[in-house]
Amino acid sequence: MKDPREIIIRPIVTEKVTAARESTNTVCFEVARHANKIEIRHAVEQLFGVKVSHVRVMNQHGKLRRYGRFTGRRPDWRKAYVRLLGDKTIEFFEQA
Repeated sequence: MKDPREIIIRPIVTEKVTAARESTNTVCFEVARHANKIEIRHAVEQLFGVKVSHVRVMNQHGKLRRYGRFTGRRPDWRKAYVRLLGDKTIEFFEQA
């Protein structure tokens, strides 16, 4: 099994995620592009000590960006919405 810190890259805190956390106890993370739903579930449970109900995953395509006359591209990344079981939450999202 892979190291959970390699799977969970960073939490995502936006207005949409905050509303989802308050209504359905769902949090959002940027995850490794190779990670599947089972690995994400185990990583969140190990790192934060919570139980996971289910995981939804989406691939985000990198945006095209221009730098003067040159065009560039931001990297593609993967986002996971994780619904937690019960009333237990992750402390990081409570501070934001």
